[in-house]
Amino acid sequence: MLRRTPRLFAATLAVAALALGACAEKTSDETPAAGASSAGAAYPVTVGKLTLEKRPEKIVSLSASATEMLFAIGAGKQVTAVDDQSNFPADVPKSDLSGFTPNAEAIAGKSPDLVVLSDDRNKIVEQLTTLKIPVYQTPAATTLDDSYRQITELGALTGHPGEAADVTRRMKDDITKLVADLPKRAEKLTYYHELGPELYTATSKTFIGSIYAMAGLENIADPADADGKSGGYPQLSQEVIVKADPDFVFLADTKCCKQSAETVKARAGWAGVTAVRNNQVVALDDDVASRWGPRVVDLLRAVVDAVAKVPA
Repeated sequence: MLRRTPRLFAATLAVAALALGACAEKTSDETPAAGASSAGAAYPVTVGKLTLEKRPEKIVSLSASATEMLFAIGAGKQVTAVDDQSNFPADVPKSDLSGFTPNAEAIAGKSPDLVVLSDDRNKIVEQLTTLKIPVYQTPAATTLDDSYRQITELGALTGHPGEAADVTRRMKDDITKLVADLPKRAEKLTYYHELGPELYTATSKTFIGSIYAMAGLENIADPADADGKSGGYPQLSQEVIVKADPDFVFLADTKCCKQSAETVKARAGWAGVTAVRNNQVVALDDDVASRWGPRVVDLLRAVVDAVAKVPA
């Protein structure tokens, strides 16, 4: 995954650069059996202002999260090109298209009958509409309900409503079980979620923050953006983090910036932080930690697994 600036992070998943690595189990790359539930699909289909007269067979995805959703619901064979940030599942039809600097001519060159994107950069939606190319937008989720809705709508548009329903139901069931298995604590454990070594982070008011809240954790960054002027993604100082002394440090910059428990410990003043002393610096996969598709379950699982190791 290419390094993004914190501002750009915030724009996409609202940063969240929202992944998992060794901690994760694959939950969303299992493609549902073809035709398992798609028999219920009927056209024309309308989602919002978009109406498709027939099932799209040449889908271009310019959003890594949307790409994961499309493959999870069994629409992968209809996806003919994805942007340069889409890398999951491994066999996605990669291209040099960009979701950050989209080019209408390059996209049109793929002859899509549906374009799925997250952000309307460079007025790309207007440009594609002028070219009579259908566009479905999947803005960065702010809640899990946003993720469920986008999966459901993509299922309707691509002719896989049943498979989409299966994916959301599985996500909800997995999340319910993960949360139910958490140990009961008299006092909440605290955490710091790192987006990059520049110490940008995410508060409880973000999508990422909501995942940690489900695990019963308290965010040390909340006071830094109490007025919301940083959009939920403030930059902290080393002094603030060390003083807050979080029980956990979760690193979402292991791929982009090679951060690890060792590099964190080597920072001035960090060796005495509870998370460092107790070996509770958790390496996440940048991608899972920055996307709002089905693999949010993997993110929650990684957090819950770390929390469960601490005696109640």
